[in-house]
Amino acid sequence: MLGLDRDRPLIRLQFTHFAVATVCLPLFGLITCIVASLFSHYNEATYTHCQVSNYLPSISAAISLTPERYIWRFCVGLHSAPRFLVAFAYFSFYRGHFEGRLVEQLVSGLTLLASLSENMGLLLLTYVSSTETYSLHKYGFVIFIASSILHMICTCRLWQVITRHSLGMEERKSYRWKYQLFLFNILFCLCAGYFFRRHNKYCETGIYTLFALCEYLVVLSNMAFHMTAYWDFGSKEVMVAIPPEGKRF
Repeated sequence: MLGLDRDRPLIRLQFTHFAVATVCLPLFGLITCIVASLFSHYNEATYTHCQVSNYLPSISAAISLTPERYIWRFCVGLHSAPRFLVAFAYFSFYRGHFEGRLVEQLVSGLTLLASLSENMGLLLLTYVSSTETYSLHKYGFVIFIASSILHMICTCRLWQVITRHSLGMEERKSYRWKYQLFLFNILFCLCAGYFFRRHNKYCETGIYTLFALCEYLVVLSNMAFHMTAYWDFGSKEVMVAIPPEGKRF
């Protein structure tokens, strides 16, 4: 990063505002798509292959309809670039914090790869809807969930080490929320898998609704987990600057 005393800032933003805006984009998109599909395409959004009663659309169904798919793609498209930036910001933070500690350095590298993979999976399942190419959409969803869980595990491991050597309240609060959200996410991932399997096997009324509800909670807890960056980088700023004349390339 170039020195602040030499550069002319074009954009200067508190990281807390940056984090809130980044998380609110997919949150707004998800809520809008679910509500719009319930009010505008209820029968199509809640349809199941065995035609039993269902009262909530799955996320895949909600973001595959029109115009919902374009709302979701717009929000995720804007959201994805800051997510890549945050992934590398965390990697830089971990690399500096764990200098000389091989295990933690390796875990921080794995955390970066998991974060990038999670974002790529999100982009794949977003821009290839279930009604267009189901197999690709499914692979994108699997990549997103698997990478998300791996990212949470690695992140919790690193922050457990950080809190051992820190007396800061912000660090302890961040780790506590990360760990609780990770457990919450795992619980509802298991519940969603159970209800999805049960629905496909028995086609019982309302079971797919429970799957959809668990799916919402999985995604919301994922968003909340990433929102803990609010504490991790609370005093930092995101800045775009013009280098001095002699430094331009």
